[in-house]
Amino acid sequence: MGKLSVTEILHKPFTSRNLLYVFKGILVGLVTGVVVSIFRLIIDKTMKGLYFIYPYMVAHPKTIILYVIATIILCIVLGFIIRPQLFYVKGSGVPQIEAVMDGQLEMHWWAALWRKFVGGLLAICPGLFLGREGPCIQMGACIGQGFSEEIFHGDKQDRNIMLACGIAAGLSAAFSAPLAGALFLVEEITLGFASATVWLAALAAAVASDLVTLLFFGLTPSLHFIYDYSVPVKDYWQLIILGIILGLFGNLYQRVILSLPKWYGKLTIIPKAWHSIVPLLLVIPIGLYYVKILGGSHDFILDLTSPHFINYLSNHLPAIGFVALLLLIRFVFSMVSYGASTPGGIFMPILVLGATSGALYASIMIHAGLLAKGYFLNIVIYAMAAYFGAIEKAPFTAVVLISEMVGSIKHMMPLLVVTLIAYVINDWLGGRPIYAALKDEMMSSLDNPRKSAELTGLRS
Repeated sequence: MGKLSVTEILHKPFTSRNLLYVFKGILVGLVTGVVVSIFRLIIDKTMKGLYFIYPYMVAHPKTIILYVIATIILCIVLGFIIRPQLFYVKGSGVPQIEAVMDGQLEMHWWAALWRKFVGGLLAICPGLFLGREGPCIQMGACIGQGFSEEIFHGDKQDRNIMLACGIAAGLSAAFSAPLAGALFLVEEITLGFASATVWLAALAAAVASDLVTLLFFGLTPSLHFIYDYSVPVKDYWQLIILGIILGLFGNLYQRVILSLPKWYGKLTIIPKAWHSIVPLLLVIPIGLYYVKILGGSHDFILDLTSPHFINYLSNHLPAIGFVALLLLIRFVFSMVSYGASTPGGIFMPILVLGATSGALYASIMIHAGLLAKGYFLNIVIYAMAAYFGAIEKAPFTAVVLISEMVGSIKHMMPLLVVTLIAYVINDWLGGRPIYAALKDEMMSSLDNPRKSAELTGLRS
């Protein structure tokens, strides 16, 4: 065999289909970016409104009655909106999308898209402990499927590529984190670099959607922190302890969230589409107690890591009990909110639980004289990545996501150490990627014919 020429080694020019799919991905990303940006904007503005409404109700207790009535009306409207497509729009929507890509489900993209948008707003805006990111991912996937079916008239393979583009674009737009959007697709959905066409188109979609969010929200990262101190190597034993704690806590999270359908299934007196009445009413006293804890919630993390709060936690021993109480409230009510068949995600609630866990750990160590106050912010950031990486079983996505959200790639080594340890601990305890586990739990319910009626919307 003779030596090959350059022309024979390389591909023939202008024959690659990658450029076509990059173009398709960009279109999906641009539309997803607009839809998600509007979704984010409404949630952000509404949350700011809650910061006014709840203090007003505290000062004028009689107005609480009116708010309760309005909440009941909202729940009724929400139930009627999601009931016809309850199986597809409840929860984050990511397990449903995984099932569609695996060929286990068929989804009507438009019916799911508008209900997820409206239903997500009605569930998240009142302050339920739900993230916007899951709905953004599902809405992006719906947009990708819509492009494939209505514009490109593609086959199943084309549809799955467009779904992948929408997934990456949705997460990218939700956090303004394009690399994390593409990595999430690889680690959680396709479980590897399926083909150059898929990840290249998905990356193009993620970049395009992020460009749109920059026009809406500017260049500032969604959780912009400045943390210049670096944890010395001699204190890395603390990172090991933190990673072990977060791995154990992450395994607990998985076991509880997978038990929610069983627990809520006992609430037979209320039709499933209207289970949201439980968290919607319970969130009111929580908001009256501490309004900043409501929602996903970016603002709560920013509040928790403010210089004033850090000084308070570091200088007052009883503050440790307050943070522990906030952690308990966040954990329990995140479960109550997600289990109620409401449209809403778990990304941001997981990050908040990680941040609060890190704040609690740092506070204890500071008061014990084992940690300098200057490392408080470091521990919170590491804990967010580690807790997310353990539960999602997506350590690369976790590290990149936090780096993009914080706006810094400094201190990468400790971030990796804590995340890796938390991941290994949860894996050792039998943990699985949470969305794959939720998908299996969701699909197992279809073995029961009575439950499978949700697919047609005949019962809720």
